[in-house]
Amino acid sequence: MTVTRAEHRRRTSRRVRLRRTVVATLAIVLIGGGVTAFALTRGPSAAPTAETVSSSEPTPSPTPTPTPRSPAEELLASATDPKACAVSFTGDGIALGPQLQSEDLRYDALPLPRTDGRVFAGWYATAADASSLNTAERVNGADLVTCTERQRTLFAGWTTPEANQAEDTELPILMYHQFTQKPEGEDNWLRGNYAYIGDFDAQMAHIQEGAFYLPTWDEVSAFIDGALFLPKRSVVITDDDADSTWLELAAPIVDGRNLLTTSFVITSARTEPTPNRFVMQRSHTHDMHRAGANGKGRMVNDDADTIAADLETSAQILGAKEVIAYPFGHYDDTAKEGVRRAGFDLARGIEPGYVRIGTDKLALPVVRIDYGMTVEDLQAKIG
Repeated sequence: MTVTRAEHRRRTSRRVRLRRTVVATLAIVLIGGGVTAFALTRGPSAAPTAETVSSSEPTPSPTPTPTPRSPAEELLASATDPKACAVSFTGDGIALGPQLQSEDLRYDALPLPRTDGRVFAGWYATAADASSLNTAERVNGADLVTCTERQRTLFAGWTTPEANQAEDTELPILMYHQFTQKPEGEDNWLRGNYAYIGDFDAQMAHIQEGAFYLPTWDEVSAFIDGALFLPKRSVVITDDDADSTWLELAAPIVDGRNLLTTSFVITSARTEPTPNRFVMQRSHTHDMHRAGANGKGRMVNDDADTIAADLETSAQILGAKEVIAYPFGHYDDTAKEGVRRAGFDLARGIEPGYVRIGTDKLALPVVRIDYGMTVEDLQAKIG
């Protein structure tokens, strides 16, 4: 069949239009381990487009959830003290938050938990020490704070009321006054008050080397209540008046031997801070260490409100209450009431004796140390 020239032009035109509207082949090209798809079209205004899907891109990892801080870590995060240490407490029945303490200072205000049917027996370095009530590893406010990586855990020890009574601890409170470097002693009317410093050092060595337990005053109070166990070999060391001989001769000895001591200060005469970290300064009143109208101390001459006001002044200067020592050892019921109104828990007199469970907290007895007493004399009184 003969195709005319006109028919040939029409068929060619249709084939061109068809090519312009056909979707070209989909080319799959592997590029660098990925898959790239090109969709190619042809038309009067069509331009090549490309959609790339890469299988080599890693799946994004989720942001990790921060590990919550422990209560001890929270305390340390807010601490500004470079020596801050978070001390945590654990043991049977213990549900206490941590405390911030400071390394190289004595432990301050450690908790003394109380619970019915049991007697708290102190804090210990390990669970085994707490279980055995190992006094050598018992920790209290007589000890310097030590930590590992700014943290430490203390373990609670417990005993029974029956075992506490059976221990029958008699707690001596030693009472010193002035000190002398003369072995023969001082030759004046206060001769008996002056302990020879060589004897004092030997006595402190006996306490240190004998590993006596040195309770704080809040422990003394809890012991009297029957709520705290104290071992038989316990002792409290005190000095009256904060005399210059105490500050210059004796205080350095207790510091060097790491022995907790209480100095009863007359704050109208002394307002300086403690001479070292092992000396607690407590009240010997502000201005009542002088005679009243009847010739005895003001504590048995003034009314309860006056006594309380004087003790408040003393406490503000010292920054502590807890315990007072009666000037001259003079007190009566009015003096006791003044002590109570001022918010003090304990008061020490001069009557000889030992503190026991149930002792009158406002009439604590003492073991007086006089000139000439040796280590053997001390041993006879405290073991």
